[in-house]
Amino acid sequence: MPGLFGTRYDVREKVVVITGAGSGIGAALATLLHAHGARVALLDVDGPAIDAAAAGFGDRAFARTVDVRDREAMAAAISAITEHFGRIDVVVANAGVAPPACTLRTVEPKEFDRVLDINLTGVFNTVHPALDEVIRNRGHVVVVASAAAFAPGAGLAPYMISKAGVEQLGRALRIELAGTGATAGLAYFGFVRTPLARPLDDDPIGRRLDALMPWPLNQRISAAQAAAVLLDGIRNRSASTTAPRAWALYSLLRGALNVVIDNRAAASKTLRGLIRAIEERTEARR
Repeated sequence: MPGLFGTRYDVREKVVVITGAGSGIGAALATLLHAHGARVALLDVDGPAIDAAAAGFGDRAFARTVDVRDREAMAAAISAITEHFGRIDVVVANAGVAPPACTLRTVEPKEFDRVLDINLTGVFNTVHPALDEVIRNRGHVVVVASAAAFAPGAGLAPYMISKAGVEQLGRALRIELAGTGATAGLAYFGFVRTPLARPLDDDPIGRRLDALMPWPLNQRISAAQAAAVLLDGIRNRSASTTAPRAWALYSLLRGALNVVIDNRAAASKTLRGLIRAIEERTEARR
């Protein structure tokens, strides 16, 4: 469908910056954008992974090993991309991390900080130095949030908190860019089969938390499917994209639904047992 300006945003020859591009959604999106004629700048903390991801793109790719937590390094990377390609049109703030199941009482403060530093502050460090270029070129920013931004967070609180913050960052950015000719949008994903999901999938307690999700919210999509959603959102300058689609209805009704869901979760003997198991395991490991 047409975008904000009445026509689809053509990604051919556009320069697209992607963080977390060494694997998962980021790598899949880079491949898709390259196939549609874009030039891609791939950023990731994993050097070998980012080099491998960019290897098939020739001179239409720029790759740099960088940690999104490092504000100066991110600013330098954005500057280097601008110098290399002569411009930046689109930024996709995709890098993220998920911790094992934990509670706010027992999580190590350093682990809490790590999750927020990557998932939330890392988004700011990605977007902030690129905004002048994006505005100059009337481009687009995609902030990858999550359905975790509005779903109950017990047992996974650091991740949920970080994504709720990312949602607010993206919403503010969209409004602030509205008069500039540039645009911004949020991407909300449920469960995606990527390395990000492995801490939960590899954790027996995490799998028990996952099992509490009802159908169709427990449906999973592939990284390629998520990348296709992101590309469509860029081409339409979408204010938001959501996948799987069931989460879109939840998001629309979240104000009423979360009151009911939170009350039921607080009263759930099953969830109380899982919280005890998480905390007992944490205490036993110390």
